[in-house]
Parts: sequence; C-alpha cells; structure tokens
Amino acid sequence: MSDVSEKQTESVIATDRDTGAPDTMSAFGRFMDSDILHSFLRSKVAVIAAIGTFMFFILAFTAPWIAPHDPFDLASISILDARVPPIWMDYADPRFLLGTDDQGRDLLSGIFYGMRISLIVGFCSVIAAAIIGISLGLVAGYMGGRVDAVIMRIADVQLTFPAILIALLIDGAARGIFGSLDREVFSFWILIFALALSFWVQYARTVRGSTMVEKNKEYVQAARVIGIPSIIIMVRHILPNVTGPVLVIATINLALAIVTEATLSFLGVGMPPTQPSLGTLIAIGNDFLYSGEWWIAIFPGLALALLVLNVNLLGDWLRDALNPKLR
Repeated sequence: MSDVSEKQTESVIATDRDTGAPDTMSAFGRFMDSDILHSFLRSKVAVIAAIGTFMFFILAFTAPWIAPHDPFDLASISILDARVPPIWMDYADPRFLLGTDDQGRDLLSGIFYGMRISLIVGFCSVIAAAIIGISLGLVAGYMGGRVDAVIMRIADVQLTFPAILIALLIDGAARGIFGSLDREVFSFWILIFALALSFWVQYARTVRGSTMVEKNKEYVQAARVIGIPSIIIMVRHILPNVTGPVLVIATINLALAIVTEATLSFLGVGMPPTQPSLGTLIAIGNDFLYSGEWWIAIFPGLALALLVLNVNLLGDWLRDALNPKLR
C-alpha cells in the first residue's frame, strides 16, 4: 500500500510539473528575488516617480467619472463663466477649483481630459515607433549586407531632421491630401504617425547592434543548422534577448512624445481646440497670460511638467537598473 501511495504522490507531482504550476510559482519567486525589484524598492526616487506616474494615469483615464465637469458638453458650458479665477482668488466661483478658460470650461476637468489625450497619443506613437524600429533593426542586424546599408542610410537621413520638423511636414502633407475632409477626424492619427516616424530610428539602431551580437552566438547557429526559418529565429530567439534596451528607450521616448505632442499642439498643428490636450490648453492660456489670467496657461503647464518629470525619473531608474555595468 505504501508503494502505491508513493507512486500516486509521484504521479501528482509529475502532473503538476506538466501543468506548469511549480514553474509559475518559481517564476513569481524569481521576480520577488530579482535585482530589479530590490533596486526599485531601495530607490526612493523611483518609488515616488512610479506612484506619481500611476496617479497621473488614474486621473487621466478616469476623467469621465472623477472630473467635476465635462469640457466637451457644450450644453453645460456658458460663456458667462469665462476666465473665472481659481477658488482662492477674488471673484472666484466654488464650482471651478482652478478657474475656467476663455470659453467657460472648467480648467481642472480640462487638465484631466487633456492629460488623457496626451498620454494616449504618447503611448500609441511610442508603440508604433517601436514596431517600426524593432522590425527594421532586426532585419538590418540579421541580414546584413546591402539590406543593412540601405536601412541604416535611411536612418541617418532621418536623424538629420528634427522630430518637430518631420511632424510639421507630415501635417502639411496631410492637410493637402485630406483638405476637403474634416481635419478633426484625422488629426489624432496624423499626430501619432508623425511622432512614430520621428522616433523609430533609436529603436532600429539599438536593436540592430544587439542583433549583430546575438546572431553569432551558439543558440542562433544551432537554430540555423536544424533549418529554422530566419523570420522565426529573429522573432522567437533574438527578439527576446534585445528587449531590455528597447524598454528603456520606450520609457524615455514616452516623455519625449508627450512633450513633442504638446509642442505641436501649442503651435497649432496638433490636437484641435475641440479635443484639447495639455499643449492645446497651454496655447489657449498663452493668449491671456499677459492680461492677468495666468491660471489658464500655468496649471496645464504645471501638469505637463510634473507628468514628464515622473516619467523621466522612472526611465532613468530603469536605464540604470538594466545596465549590467552598474550592478
């Protein structure tokens, strides 16, 4: 009977191993004991930046539920409430904690909604740039030869143009192509496309360098010997080993994309006034900055600065944490 029970126990353990339960627990245990987690918990700046970034995300994506007013609801906006000062100043209105803009929209609600647009544009543009850059970097590093030369020369030409200039050129071309259509429908996607084309080079050059190192290692050579197609080798074997630097670049580029979007919106080629981002709110407030209504520009600018600062601090910590020379 004891032999039977021992065999049953061994079969249960084997079954658990087959289902992957111990592997899942060991993966969680490895994460809890990882150097990255310990480094994060020891860094007060990283913890504060992560908490701040998380709070900004919560405020942005829960704006329809927590914002005091809906800045897109024209029925609830009155021009008589235009340029109301913040609540601690004279002639303030308790309904508007941070005051209103020139159209009578609640500034606090506008910041929540504008931050959501800025984050969505930043995330989508970073993801698009990463997809383009990683794909071209893998192909250039793995194939080499003329393919590598052509892709890298295109990247070199791309680097000669500032990101804002590229976005301006794309926006101008889009206006010429879609001039007869509603620009508000396409402005969001045009902005993402412009930012993606501005930032893909960094991903491509980084992935290319890492791929050139990885393709000469034994596991890649073994995959070639057994006849695995090149596309599968690049995606399954090389790509997981080059994602560390890409993650750092994506975190830093998120802050750059948010700032670039705000700059373009400030210049009038980003999001339209009917869909205000933080840059659009700052541009609106700039017209009234010297007339005494400073809060229309200062509060959106402060929100943008704090958001970018938190993301940058988190990216700096991640860069140091993933750098093997600093471990």
